[in-house]
Amino acid sequence: MRIAIISDSHDNLANLKKVLDWLKKNKIAALIHCGDVFRKETVSFISQNFKGKIYISLADVDDDIKRIPRVKIYEKFGELKKDGKKIAFCHFPEKARELANSQKLAPYRAAKGGSDAGYDLVFYGHLHKPWKTKIRKTILANPGNVAGIFFKPTFAVYDTKTDKLDLKILEKLS
Repeated sequence: MRIAIISDSHDNLANLKKVLDWLKKNKIAALIHCGDVFRKETVSFISQNFKGKIYISLADVDDDIKRIPRVKIYEKFGELKKDGKKIAFCHFPEKARELANSQKLAPYRAAKGGSDAGYDLVFYGHLHKPWKTKIRKTILANPGNVAGIFFKPTFAVYDTKTDKLDLKILEKLS
């Protein structure tokens, strides 16, 4: 399964449309948005222009967004499991780092009957700059920003089958 990861769209519908058109053309199955969507109407726009599953982690400036068809909203952070990969996502880098470091607690949680593994991937936004690092076994990544504020508009695509994460630069999409 291929999952698109976007962040910081800041109501830039023109750039969002380009991203969503590319996702449709490339048969992307799911979309994770790491916050700073801003308005409920923008989430509706995403829902109308992308037919796959949509997961959104809200930022502090986002509207109170609830009950939009096919959109799962998370207040602080979201998590999902796809093809055996455990993925978390949020807006703020501090929370993302905390989630990526949660694997330190995995042996303790397993001993107490909880999960025995941390996350395979943690995505976040807020900084607008594409970034990827690894904390032990967890990939910690920022897909950049769709709005094109401070840096060129970018997003990421993760393939759960190949375990490959690719950065996409909006102006270079074909």
